[in-house]
Amino acid sequence: MKEFWTSMASLMGVYAFFQTLLHAVIPPELRFASVKFSHRIFNYFSSYCYFDITEIDGVNTNVLYNAVQLYLSSSASVAGSRLTLSRQLNSSSFTFGLSSNDRLTDTYRGVHASWEHVVTQRQSQGFSFRPVPDEKRGFTLRIKKKDKSLILDSYLDFIMAKATEIRRQNQDRFLYTNSRGGSLDSRGHPWESVPFKHPSTFETLAMDPTKKKEIVDDLKAFAEGESFYQKTGRAWKRGYLLYGPPGTGKSSMIAAMANYLSYDIYDLELTEVHTNSELRKLLMKTTSKSLIVIEDIDCSINLTSRKKPKSDDVRSIETRAGVNSSEDGNNNTITLSGLLNFTDGLWSCCGSERIFVFTTNHIEKLDPALLRCGRMDMHICMSYCSFEALKILVRNYLGVDMEGDDFSDGLVKELKKVIGEAEMTPADISEVLIKNRLNKGKAMCELSEALKTRAERRRRRASSAREENPTEEEEQEKRELEMRVEGGAGSEEDGPGKSKEGGDGERTD
Repeated sequence: MKEFWTSMASLMGVYAFFQTLLHAVIPPELRFASVKFSHRIFNYFSSYCYFDITEIDGVNTNVLYNAVQLYLSSSASVAGSRLTLSRQLNSSSFTFGLSSNDRLTDTYRGVHASWEHVVTQRQSQGFSFRPVPDEKRGFTLRIKKKDKSLILDSYLDFIMAKATEIRRQNQDRFLYTNSRGGSLDSRGHPWESVPFKHPSTFETLAMDPTKKKEIVDDLKAFAEGESFYQKTGRAWKRGYLLYGPPGTGKSSMIAAMANYLSYDIYDLELTEVHTNSELRKLLMKTTSKSLIVIEDIDCSINLTSRKKPKSDDVRSIETRAGVNSSEDGNNNTITLSGLLNFTDGLWSCCGSERIFVFTTNHIEKLDPALLRCGRMDMHICMSYCSFEALKILVRNYLGVDMEGDDFSDGLVKELKKVIGEAEMTPADISEVLIKNRLNKGKAMCELSEALKTRAERRRRRASSAREENPTEEEEQEKRELEMRVEGGAGSEEDGPGKSKEGGDGERTD
């Protein structure tokens, strides 16, 4: 063994001697050219090509590096053996990552791409105005040369899109409001935000399943329809109108839409906006992948129906439906035209993948110009609680299935019969269930009594209304009955003087 190490030391000494001799005889330029030439020969005969993606590109952060790191985190959590864990700001989950100098193979359209996370120590530098990290980080992508076009044309774009989706799903959503009116904060933003934590989903939403599926399919088609909107030359936006009585779940529907799409919500308070220009500025400061919500649009400012002009030739300024009169005490000069341009004009195209949601309790009060397609594409009626919606509420609050073995068939049939006549909102039914959620039997009995009471009250009210204000059909039936009575009385009076056979009442001998 001693002789072996002695021989190894001799060889190392000989190698060091020849290396020193080459450095002394061959100039540095020639050595650099020879190394470069050997690399070219190696790359020419190699079937692979390599791409380096560094963390810092010059003085700026490389966005592609962050995207690759986030994209590989989903695969690393499954395939990696030694991983790093991290949690970003405003993130609701942990992300995995490759450790230093670890490798991972990804497959895209049948093509294998090998990723290596390269981490090296940065050489000490002199004074710099911009601090740089001590470590130099980057990813090295190794692919076959024949797959180069596929990787560069679509794979990197796929990584960027996938990373954006992962980041949006992991990041907490925010609820924005313009409570300051048109004033800006220190960063020049007109919106204030708080984390959005509403738990409503389409699974918990009390609504007819068929209508619910229609809405979900429409939202999914919109979120995946970027190429369609570009091909047809339409702005990538969509409008929804939620209308119906109070307590029917309009706000819960908005929260469910935001949670399903992982969008932020911009709750626009029109009473805090003074001019159309402020409205446009607020729109410009909204981000893509967001819901812009205007609740109770019929109550916020005067945007109901257009007023009639005072003359046929001149339309006065009072015909602008959005201008509030001075009698109301407001100085808002938002016009209906300004709101229409906000939702369907050129300014509405300054962002992409945005949804406008309007809510109202009285759809009949809205101007028809607001209701047309392009502004409110889908009209969703949030009506009273149906039997299908009732089953969802019972499952949510009591944790049981109405059509299971927990309740008698008689009770279920009774509820199914009376719920349509009662016209109770999901909010009213939820209150009954919440109050008795610890006693399922009592909750259902009290709910049944509440529905019966409401249905009986509505029947009495409808009967009283018919007696006070009879309908046109009832008036017509009453007139026809009176005419038949009068006609019958006249025939009896004339009967004795008439003969069925002779017709003139005279007898013939």
